[in-house]
Amino acid sequence: MSEATLHKKILTDIEQRIVSGEWPPGHRLPFEIDLAQQYGCSRMTMNKVMAELVRAGLIERRKKSGSFVTQPKAQSAVLDIHDIKDEVQSLSLAYRYKLVSQVRRKAKASDKARLGLADDADILDITALHFAAETPFCLEERLINLSCVPQAADFDFKDVAPGPFLLAQVPWTSAQHRIQAVSAGKSEAKLLTLDPRQACLVIERQTWGQGGPVTLVRFTYPGERHILTARFQPTATSDLPASS
Repeated sequence: MSEATLHKKILTDIEQRIVSGEWPPGHRLPFEIDLAQQYGCSRMTMNKVMAELVRAGLIERRKKSGSFVTQPKAQSAVLDIHDIKDEVQSLSLAYRYKLVSQVRRKAKASDKARLGLADDADILDITALHFAAETPFCLEERLINLSCVPQAADFDFKDVAPGPFLLAQVPWTSAQHRIQAVSAGKSEAKLLTLDPRQACLVIERQTWGQGGPVTLVRFTYPGERHILTARFQPTATSDLPASS
């Protein structure tokens, strides 16, 4: 077997072990010398394979510790309203959703201020978890304005996440995102199985429809598992200063 063919075989084998979950995130790979012996190849061939896995973002090398499978990072567009299920599946990981709590209640003063609600407004308070390959991926904490979405009042969100339900029920006319880095509190750390005060990325989104404010949702991601992206275009040439 040629070196090029052997290189491709080894690369494919290790990639499959990572993608299939046989080697999960955080798994330490055998040392290069051991892998070279296992596959019957030269150290140079094995080093090239490892370098390619690093470039692909599948593994990371840690000085004096070895090579480890990286935690896959989902990418979402800052200006899009997306489905978390799509984020997880884009990583080729199995998706699962779990409803933690669903409570109908009167809006508190803080809820009214944040959502812009009238007095005595009824809201639905939902907490849910989204999983990627059985690992907590995102914590969702959502308030739904029932005067704008009355059909949500009696809907059981045990099997259907609130996001897809709302997108199907109420066309949104405008949205606002707030993005910040925070340290995980006790409740977030417990639900997301994080260390206390571990860095998290929080995306808070409010959407409005023709009937007024629809929902306010707070998504909390473990910081190391998520990347935000934004696509935009330059301003019109008529707005640009003339060149001298």
